[in-house]
This record gives sequence, structure tokens and C-alpha cells, in this order.
Amino acid sequence: MNRVASAGEVLVVLNCGSSSIKFAVFDAAADPLPRKPVWNGKVQGIGGAKPDFGETGVVPFAIELDGTHPYRSALALIRERILARLDGRKIVAIAHRVVHGGSKYFKPTRIDAAVLADLKSFIPLAPLHQPFALEAIEILLREQPQLPQVACFDTGFHLTLPKVEQLLPLPHAFWERGLRRYGFHGLSYDYMATALPERHGDLARGRVIVAHLGSGASLCAMQDLASVATTMGFSALDGLMMGTRTGALDPGAVIYLMEIEKLSLADVGHLLYHRSGLLGVSGISPEPRVLQPLEAGADETGARAREALALYVRRMVREIGALVAVLGGLDLLVFTAGVGEHSADIRERVCSSLGFLGITLDAAANAGNAPLISAASSRVRVAVEPTNEEWVAARDSIAVSGVGQEPV
Repeated sequence: MNRVASAGEVLVVLNCGSSSIKFAVFDAAADPLPRKPVWNGKVQGIGGAKPDFGETGVVPFAIELDGTHPYRSALALIRERILARLDGRKIVAIAHRVVHGGSKYFKPTRIDAAVLADLKSFIPLAPLHQPFALEAIEILLREQPQLPQVACFDTGFHLTLPKVEQLLPLPHAFWERGLRRYGFHGLSYDYMATALPERHGDLARGRVIVAHLGSGASLCAMQDLASVATTMGFSALDGLMMGTRTGALDPGAVIYLMEIEKLSLADVGHLLYHRSGLLGVSGISPEPRVLQPLEAGADETGARAREALALYVRRMVREIGALVAVLGGLDLLVFTAGVGEHSADIRERVCSSLGFLGITLDAAANAGNAPLISAASSRVRVAVEPTNEEWVAARDSIAVSGVGQEPV
């Protein structure tokens, strides 16, 4: 039985990435749980030359992290800042976004030593994200074992994928050992399943494609608010071209890199995760907003920027087209996450190439990042919907943590 959270009790969400830690503090006693946290913030640039920290009401400022253990140092800073702002409030649970639950964990799960050991075994499936979330969990489990911690899995939302979408064209024995298409960005898509019907009514229950475009990027085809196909598969390398990741790549190219170019397994992993995508093709930056002003240049820099963005958009258009075929049409196209929410230019390029579907944008609405950016004449509604992964993790963790708004 859950106990009812008392006034002044809060739940903390940690969203740990490879170079950043986001956090959000929610009022655990509020019913329903507010979508806006009491406050939030993040450390970014972990492992880089210029890390910084910012939070609600505080302009980001430069910080120094321990060069040997920068991630642990960043986590300690976040804990220090949260404790300084509690003002008598009490932390009753911590929720973690965990990218991969393997074939064992899909629902939010209370973490103990045995669960942590299982999650460590999935690190090879998500080497860019899994280790950092687990490091935070392990530190807190060791230092505050009485504090409930809950893992919320990015793979969980895609449990509804039909088996034909989960299968890989490998011998069946590998399926039995867990080699399958899992799908990721599940907390973001889960939020869309809540927010889209509120904004778009029954249309959101039809044929929907959500484009989660951040440093990592994927698409999810949804019907009746459930995942039926997605572009990321066994790992977070699959599908769309990303900031530093390849997206879908001919496996023969990987064999070539190892056999002919003599790259080691570690070298190939680093290349595919950290040196490819927009950064690799352009040789300049993993961020569209940095590349876009350079496209006009007549020099090699301009050419590389144009090529990188052209490929980025082309791969997105191809994958959207494939998902439209799976859905048998399209009613609603939604852009979310950093690039999706803020880059009118990328949205316009993608939608212009999808004009054959009857998509027409309202230029002014798109430029203003409005919630609805399609023109009245558009046969497909096109929307921008900010994601809220931290709220989903907080919502799903309340009951599992043993702290609920109502006894059950």
C-alpha cells in the first residue's frame, strides 16, 4: 500500500545523458501531478572544456568539474544545488530515465542491487547513455539506500510494437538471446500520447508520426496512441541521421571498416556514436543551428554544411515515407525535442519534401514555433509539441516508489 505524500515532499527526476544531466523537482503531494516542476536545471558539457550549470531563475554559469570523475562531480553539484533550494522540503523518491531495459524491464521498476546488476548487463545495448544513469543510481543506492529510486525505461513505450516490427532478420536463436528491435525515446512518445489528444482530439488517435529531433533523433508511428513502428531498433544507432550518430548504416560498411581500414571494435564504436552524423559529414558541428548559417558559403565549409543538412533532411523524409506506408496514410505529423521544437527551417525543409502527402505549412505559424503550423488547406495536420520526459518519469514513479497521492 502506498502512503499519501505529505505537503512539502518532493520527487526528483534525473535524466542522465552522455554529456549532460538534467534534473527536475516535482511536488509529490500535488494531485494531479503538475506538469511544470517546482524547479529544474541541468549541467551540460560534461567531459568538455567548458561545462556549465543553470537552473530555474539562475542564468547558466561556467563550472569546474573533477577531471578524473567529471560525471560524479556533476552529480555532486546537482545534489548540492537541490539541497540548497529545498527550504524545508523533503525528497521522498528519485526517478531516473534509463534508456534500455533489455527484454526484461519495460514498466517503471523500483531499483535494488539485483535490478542494478541486470541494468548494467544492458550497457552494451546503449553505451552512450546507460552507464551514466547507472552511475548516478549506484552512487545514491550506496549513500542513501533508504531513498526509493525508480527506473523509467525509454524502451517501455514500444512494448506495443507488433512482433514483425521487433524481429531482426537474423537466425531465431539470436531473438531468444535478446537481439530484437526495442525502440527508444519512449518517455517522450509517452508524453505525446497524453498531450496530443488534449490538443488535437480524436485526430491524435488516428495515423500519427512523431519526430523526436534532438542530438539523438527518432520517429514513432502511432495508432490509437500506441507505438506500432519506430526508427530506432536494437540500439540507439539505428534510423535517422543524428548529431554525431550514423543512423541506419549498411552493415557491410562496418565489416569494411574493421577488415580493410583495420579499425578495432572500440574504434568503430567511437566512430559510429561520436564522430558521425552531422558532425562527421560536415566536419564542423553536430548542431543544425550552427551549420545553417554556413550553407551560403562558396568554400568547402559551405559545401560540407549543405551536404550534411541535405542528408539529414533526406534521411528524415525517407523514414517518414516508410512509416506512412506502414500506417497506410497520415493524419498528424508532430515535431518535438530540441531541433523539432525550435528549428522552423528544418521543419520547413522536411515538410516541403513531403508535399506529395498534401502537407502545406503556414509560414508565419512555423516561424513562430506555434502549436499548429499547417495551413488550413493542408491535408495533413502538422504540429509542434514540447516534450516533457521528466514529468512522465515523475508520474510513473509515484506509485512504484511507495509514495502515492491516494492509497491503493
